[in-house]
Parts: sequence; C-alpha cells; structure tokens
Amino acid sequence: MSSTIPPLMHSATGALPERRRITGFSNPTVKFIRSLREKKHRRREQRFLAEGLRLLTDARECGRVPEMLVLAETREPHPLIAALERAVVDAGGDVIETSPDILTKITGKDNPQAVAGVFAEWDTTLDAIDRSSANIWLVAQALRDPGNLGTMLRTGDALGAGGLILIDDCADPFSVEAVRASMGAVFTQKLAQTRWEDFAAWLRRSDKGAPAQLVAASLREAVPYRGAPYAAPCFVLVGNESQGLPEEYEAECDLRVTMPMRGRADSLNAAVAAAVLGYEVLAGLEAAQR
Repeated sequence: MSSTIPPLMHSATGALPERRRITGFSNPTVKFIRSLREKKHRRREQRFLAEGLRLLTDARECGRVPEMLVLAETREPHPLIAALERAVVDAGGDVIETSPDILTKITGKDNPQAVAGVFAEWDTTLDAIDRSSANIWLVAQALRDPGNLGTMLRTGDALGAGGLILIDDCADPFSVEAVRASMGAVFTQKLAQTRWEDFAAWLRRSDKGAPAQLVAASLREAVPYRGAPYAAPCFVLVGNESQGLPEEYEAECDLRVTMPMRGRADSLNAAVAAAVLGYEVLAGLEAAQR
C-alpha cells in the first residue's frame, strides 16, 4: 500500500528521532494529519487521529503507540506525556511540537487538548475475534451515528465485554467523533467490521469454540429481558437507530427479549439499549455461575 505519510526525522547515525517543531499551517505533515478527519483519507492511509492525554495513555497501556505524536508547545510538563513520548521514540515514531493554533487546525476543535496522535488501523476482520475470550459481546447493525458507536465501545469496556462487532454499513469506528466518544475504549475493545451473512456463518461455526448465543431486543415473539435464559458467550445485537433490526436478522436470533417502555417513548437510543440489555445479560450470566 502506498502512503503519503511524510518521512520520519531519523538521524544518519541511527540515534533516536528528535522532537520536530512545525510552525507553518501549510506544512505537509499538518495537511496529512488534518486529512485524517475525512473518511476517504483514513481509508487510503489506513490510519486515524486521536487526541487527549488520557485517551493516548489508554492506547499506550493497551500496547498501541501512535506513529506520530503531536504536542502543544504551551503544555504543562506531565509524567504521562513524558512516558508517551518515550514510547513513541522507542517505537521509531515521530514526535512533533507545534502551536495551539496549528493543533486546533489539525483536530478541528477550538479548544484542543495538548496532545494528539496518529495511529495505524488494525485488523478488524472476524478472524481477529476469539469469542471464547469473553462471556459477552456487543453487536450493532447499520449503526450510523459515530457518537452512538463510541458510546457502545465505552459501554462494552464497562461491561467487561470482549468487543464490538459492526454489521453492514455502520459509521466509521476510527472517525475522530467515534474515537473521542469511546473515551479510549476503541483501544481496549476488540473491533470487527463485517456483513450479516459472514457474521451469521461465523457465529454458527463449530470450529470457533463454544456455541454462541445471539440475543436481540425485539417485539417479535419476545420474552421479558429480566430473567431470560442467557448463555455465554452471548452476543447482544442492536439495530439501526431509526429502523431497528431487519425481520430476517431477528429470525436468526436464539433469543429475543423485550424491555418495557413506561413513558411516551416507543424505543431507546441504540447505545442505551445495548447498555441496559448488556448489564441484564451480565447479571444473568453471573447468577448462573453461582
């Protein structure tokens, strides 16, 4: 794959790369990093942008280090920034120092945090998922809102879920909005992107470990979500924010459950539904193990 990433600034002696200072808005590196806010450029480069010390620290602690680290020149010294910079340098990455104004241009935020990073995307195929590694997984079909997607990643982290599987045409999990909404969970959760047909076949394959249970919130021949017979590994499926799940997808589920709506609303936000159902599944699995 060809890439337009500007070359790293290594010395001829093989020493560690020095911090590079950028002062111009038209610098090629600034243009490159800023371009990652757009999906077409992320897809071409297979890289994405993340910002914030906490988020980048979570990434480092999960073994993911940015290829480029951008620091605001007015930032206060912090041991976590020092640790992050050392990790990037040790991995052969590029450390850049620039002005808050240029960092604003890069991130698109009027009040950007003092640190941002460029990460290489990783394998998001189903082959990278070990379903026996967790008792609960979240699955979203045609989830279009990046904030919802990021929130589901964050919910999965809170649940101790294995990760999030995105079915059909979902929002880009590596968009700035989704990464920001995940609060670092994009680095802690496994992530897969696939089509329904491939997911359904993978779920039923006996060579992938223990039989998996697919559970969806539904109104079709559903049982109350409280006390339903959940079994691990359990895949909690939610549908598109406005249309819900296709009927044929619901028909493939091992269990359909309903959550009561006691007010005027006739449905829950997709990420909220995943959280409510996910915690009930978790409680049911824990009760069954006692």
